[in-house]
Amino acid sequence: MQPVTPPPVQNPLDLILAKLHVASNDFFLQLPNILGGIVFVLLAWFVGKLVANGLRKGFHHKGLVDLGGVLSSLVFGLIVAASVLIASVIVFPSVKPATIISSLGIGSVAIGFAFKDILQNLLAGILLLINRPYRRGDQIVVKDFEGTVEHIQSRATLIKTYDGRRVIIPNSDVYTSPVIVNTAFPTRRSQFDVGIGYGDDPEEACRIFAKAIAGVEGVEADPAPEVLPWGLADSYVTLRARWWTESKRTNVAHIQARVILALYKAAKDAAIDLPYPTTVMLFHDQSEATDGDRTSQREGWPAGPNPPPRRSRRSEGDVAVAVGQKPQE
Repeated sequence: MQPVTPPPVQNPLDLILAKLHVASNDFFLQLPNILGGIVFVLLAWFVGKLVANGLRKGFHHKGLVDLGGVLSSLVFGLIVAASVLIASVIVFPSVKPATIISSLGIGSVAIGFAFKDILQNLLAGILLLINRPYRRGDQIVVKDFEGTVEHIQSRATLIKTYDGRRVIIPNSDVYTSPVIVNTAFPTRRSQFDVGIGYGDDPEEACRIFAKAIAGVEGVEADPAPEVLPWGLADSYVTLRARWWTESKRTNVAHIQARVILALYKAAKDAAIDLPYPTTVMLFHDQSEATDGDRTSQREGWPAGPNPPPRRSRRSEGDVAVAVGQKPQE
């Protein structure tokens, strides 16, 4: 038998250099594919920008500014994502498009669960922009918030409240909640209740108040303002005044203030009573001889033509002792 000679021991530095040499050769072999993939992504990025700007301008000319912004951003993102997938196939020719698509199918499920709220708000925002129940500049009420619509984004609707604050409401909440659009129509009706005394004539008061409201600047002549008897309260007759103004919040608030002032002046000039609730308190220093008798006791008011006699709570002797006199025997 011939002796087995062990393989020569290689220097670790030589192994590292060999690996780097192989990697550099592979890199230079793939360099044209890498450059082609980068160029393709850059071209797709520029094309996506051009398409997005075209969509934005097209919708802007149609008055759909917010919808154009959302759709342009969405189309740009899809173009860039598709270009990255194609570039990966260019850089790595061994990767098949079917493998990438199948991987995306599995990953999209996980992404859908992870970003459920974001996707829900995105879909709700697109539906709101397509259906357009309200527009930028409209004054709306959503849940407990009221203000002017500033912007409709892909995720949320931004409104500016009347006291100068911004509220960001998710589009899914807006889409699934009742929304009051105060400026959906050019004019809007307001109302105010005023009470007059029972000694006044309600029909005459309605005529006087309606004339006073019609003379207020900013109140619409058609439909004409009206004042209607609306209720019988404890101490006054309720009259409801109704009038129409421009639907902007500023007009509604300022004109209502002028209408209330006109109603007050008209009532004062016509000597119409504007009563306020009063409370009467009765103090009794006497009780009856039948106190304690449930069958005869009355609660401080006369009972029939012959009420039981009253008696003082303190006897005459108690009164004398209270003032320092000796009670009589």
